[in-house]
Amino acid sequence: MKMISRFVVATFCLGLPASVLAELSLPHFFSDHMVLQRERAAAVWGKASPQAEVTLEFKGKSATAKADDKGRWHASIETGAADAKGAVLTVKSGTESVAIQDVLVGEVWLASGQSNMAFTMNRSPAYAELILKADHPGLRMFNAPTVTAAEPQDDIAGTWTLSSPQTVPGYSAVAFFFALTLHKELGVPVGVLKTAWGGKPVETFTSREALNTLPGTKELVDKLMAEAAAYDPAKAETAYKASLEKWQATMAAAKGKPAAERKRLPKRPAAPKPPLETEGKPGVLLNAMINPFAGYTMRGAIWYQGEANAKPGAVPYDQTLPLMIRDWRKRWADEFSFYFVQLANFHAPSTAPGTPDSWALLQDRMRLILSSTPKTGMAIINEVGEANDIHPKDKKTPGERLARWALAKDYGRDITYSGPLFKSSQVQDGAVRVTFDQTGTGLKSRDGGALKRFEIAGADHVWHWADAKVDGADSVIVSSAEVKQPVAVRYAWAANPEGANLVNSDGLPASIFRTDDWKDVEVAAPAPQVDERRVLATEIKTLNAKLQTMDRKSPEAVELRKKVQEMLTKYKATAPKK
Repeated sequence: MKMISRFVVATFCLGLPASVLAELSLPHFFSDHMVLQRERAAAVWGKASPQAEVTLEFKGKSATAKADDKGRWHASIETGAADAKGAVLTVKSGTESVAIQDVLVGEVWLASGQSNMAFTMNRSPAYAELILKADHPGLRMFNAPTVTAAEPQDDIAGTWTLSSPQTVPGYSAVAFFFALTLHKELGVPVGVLKTAWGGKPVETFTSREALNTLPGTKELVDKLMAEAAAYDPAKAETAYKASLEKWQATMAAAKGKPAAERKRLPKRPAAPKPPLETEGKPGVLLNAMINPFAGYTMRGAIWYQGEANAKPGAVPYDQTLPLMIRDWRKRWADEFSFYFVQLANFHAPSTAPGTPDSWALLQDRMRLILSSTPKTGMAIINEVGEANDIHPKDKKTPGERLARWALAKDYGRDITYSGPLFKSSQVQDGAVRVTFDQTGTGLKSRDGGALKRFEIAGADHVWHWADAKVDGADSVIVSSAEVKQPVAVRYAWAANPEGANLVNSDGLPASIFRTDDWKDVEVAAPAPQVDERRVLATEIKTLNAKLQTMDRKSPEAVELRKKVQEMLTKYKATAPKK
């Protein structure tokens, strides 16, 4: 990716070799309408001629830097107090000058994750009226595109825009409501760097260097590097063309047929990409969409992701997300705040206690991160999801609940910033007393009825629905007539814990939790042969595509058909039994 210049005025010296001259430039996010972090020495960087002196000027302050042998320079300039009046940040080197207009000073946050963070305001009809009133010139967002890269990049395209009825439709809804809450509560400008891509796992937002430090994720990196080494662009293109022709034939055959006679139509095949440039692969989005921002002075980051990791056999999320957080903080050289959204309720409600569920397990592992990783927070939203839609339309709730953590932890507000969080448990007289943090002035049920979705088990590991009642300001007593000697309790243990109704005095919902460490929460991963069959199927398709380009009567084609037949026999033999 290449940096671009902002309003550069230069007088070039005749007679100097081209290699000596380098246009003064900065990454795209150092541009008009940007927001700098208040009360900090804000980092600014870019490129100039090798060994050139670079001077920054902003609101009466100045800073200097010297470019290295490759022309890279880095400086920091004091920003002072919050300021909603736009100022000019000037960068000079020799006869060149870059003037960045309308720069505000306030609070800066980075927003990232997958589709629920990328989800834009215009996708929720409920926000149509709010969008029409969204003139907030002190709230600004930099929207990064979805791009990939094999190596870490130092720039990414995009522009800063001011919140208005014209721009807000394309804003991340979660990030907008987070920023709007801070903007109103603090009365200062707020800038958001949004960089998200739907459907992608946490490992793609983490560097391969960091992933190599954890056994489970190192396996993913090793697999990727093997794929990269074996990748043949010509073969991939041949296979793609064959798949495309087959797809085109299928679509042509379906054209004009009544809907009732059509089978489910396939998706258009995707053009091939080298593995190291394929979205979702380990480290790829870190390189392209996170690393460019590394070092941008900010208060913290908000994160909405996890759906792509909620599957059997995944590396535990309470290992992978902290790994990513540490990786980012190392790149920023800053222990910034990091607040994330716990996954919402999703899928059909479960009806039996003790049901293992990968979604619930990931939700609970998110909760564990609060105690394992400093300066983290979690917005609990287990009541705003939709059973049939992984993208709930309510993005105001998660955005505002993330803002509660920031207001309390970063801005000193004395508020209840979370729903009830499990603190401890103790067996007492045939029941279990569960104690919570973040209860406000007390616990209650959301609907005024009996508490639901508590489960209890004895040493036999058999789970039963439990009776539960609030006892005191911060405790719930859990029991069951069927479990005389209880040893463990769970709450809201389901992808969709319909009826879960424990809240605090602010109406914030309690998080999923369990007091046990039993293995019955794990969902069995797919049998290895399933993956082997997928690999086999891919290879068969590739060889068939190659056959299409060969003389059918040639000895090579005859041998290749024999090989394909053998592979087909193996493929059929390993089919799962019905």
